[in-house]
Amino acid sequence: MYSNMNYSNSITRMLEDASRVANDYFGKVSSSTKEGDNNQVLTEADISIGKLLVNAVLKEFPTYNCLDEEAGVVDNGSEYTWVIDPIDGTSNFASGVPMYGIYIGLLHNSTPVAGGMSLPTFGKIYTAEKEKGTYCNNERVHVALKKRLLNSLVSYQIDGHQENPDITKKEAVIIGDILLAIRNLRVSNSAFDAAMVIEGKYGALLNQTSKIWDNVAQQILIEEAGGVYTDFFGRSIDYTNPLQRAKQNFTYCAGASLLHQELQNIIHQH
Repeated sequence: MYSNMNYSNSITRMLEDASRVANDYFGKVSSSTKEGDNNQVLTEADISIGKLLVNAVLKEFPTYNCLDEEAGVVDNGSEYTWVIDPIDGTSNFASGVPMYGIYIGLLHNSTPVAGGMSLPTFGKIYTAEKEKGTYCNNERVHVALKKRLLNSLVSYQIDGHQENPDITKKEAVIIGDILLAIRNLRVSNSAFDAAMVIEGKYGALLNQTSKIWDNVAQQILIEEAGGVYTDFFGRSIDYTNPLQRAKQNFTYCAGASLLHQELQNIIHQH
């Protein structure tokens, strides 16, 4: 049974601590790419922040599971699993680009029930809990009220697939059709894009290449801000057995309801 306790204060404290570490490292780190995927970058900051957050959640919630992009899996046999991305947008971070963020989300079995996101450079922390709304620095935020894609900025996050160029070329065709239907395309390939959707500045956000730690916190934040969050093709996302899903590719299409439907109409033409 889901315990409707208050997680936002804990999430805020953890993200404040993680943000301080990120700001200390920013502009001072070297990076390496993960073996087998040139798109995946790793820095000392990812490791330090991951350890900090894992230790923090296990200290405060010692019976819960934990899945961190860098630190791996802690399996306590719980119905609850914290899912952590210590730096979302590591390529930006490693290059001194300030558009990056930190995600921490909580699953009850397969359902996102709480989550938070920090934009350390901008001093912003976002929190959400199921049926309680989304807040940025303690002020309620909402997705865009716009009713047409043509009036909206949209973010489409994309990685190149050197191992299979046809994937990228096919995706570029979809992006072209979306671009013709919107006001303009914006992309930082990081949590910054999700923040712009949560605050109603961008209408929607899409990605066909992500991992579970990119999705869980993001989903509850966008849904509780009034948005719709599905996989790229409009289906519900399955987080069952999250500790076994670290290597699985996830996708998402998220944003204001009417804009999400317009995007689905475009996607399903392909």
